[in-house]
Amino acid sequence: MLIAAISGGVDSIVLLDLLSKRYKTSDIIVAHVNHGIRVESSEDADFVRKMSAKYGMRYRQIDLNLGLHASEEVARDQRYTFLRKLSKEFNAKIVTAHHADDIIETIAINLVRGTGWRGLAVMSAKDIYRPLTCFYKNDLLLYAKKNGLEWREDSTNSSDLYLRNRLRKRIKTLNPSIKQNLIQLWRNQTKIARDINKETAKFSKNSRYFYLMISNDVAVEILRNFLLNKGIAQTRPQLNDILISIKTAKAGSKRTLNSSVSMCFSTSEFWLEFC
Repeated sequence: MLIAAISGGVDSIVLLDLLSKRYKTSDIIVAHVNHGIRVESSEDADFVRKMSAKYGMRYRQIDLNLGLHASEEVARDQRYTFLRKLSKEFNAKIVTAHHADDIIETIAINLVRGTGWRGLAVMSAKDIYRPLTCFYKNDLLLYAKKNGLEWREDSTNSSDLYLRNRLRKRIKTLNPSIKQNLIQLWRNQTKIARDINKETAKFSKNSRYFYLMISNDVAVEILRNFLLNKGIAQTRPQLNDILISIKTAKAGSKRTLNSSVSMCFSTSEFWLEFC
């Protein structure tokens, strides 16, 4: 069973058409998020609903009404909350239409924001399938035109109010070889990120001795992953301070992480205490 995230744009309509040719339509649920950001949002939803009926697929929609000034981050978080809810309900895999140019844009945004090497390992969530990442935007446009597909245009894509749009214009001028190198770098960094997550699961993540035996840089990334899995986000300076506590704190002591969570220490282990 698949949950196909379909916005109505050319990328997602190409995805929908490809899925219809490979899977039973009864195994595909079309999920559309009406963010309420654009005046055409309702028309987009009607279009996707009709496309779902045309392909004989089930349709699910959520109306968010975020407003014109909603940030990309807020919209994305709300969108994935909805998709993961459907995924759990139907025990299905989420499929999105992200392509190679999307990856390059997101890497550029993260680098501008100074997210470090993790900013290169974008779109690496294991519960989301992205089958179009080996294609570029132009590839999808050619497919859509060749197959006579219809799609909706997002009017906000031409607005310079959004960082992604401003970067997209610059990325279009990049040499194709640079784009290919960025995609290869993304694949490498994504593998590294997944390897870190895999290795993290192998050991006792609460062992103080473990953090004494590895380099600080690796320890910080593993600690970051451990805390994020508990729903606790920390900055790099905060993680550095926590790591010092793990290595040096006296048995029986505590360290406050935020208003509702403390880290407690014994001689050999640490654990989280939620207020």
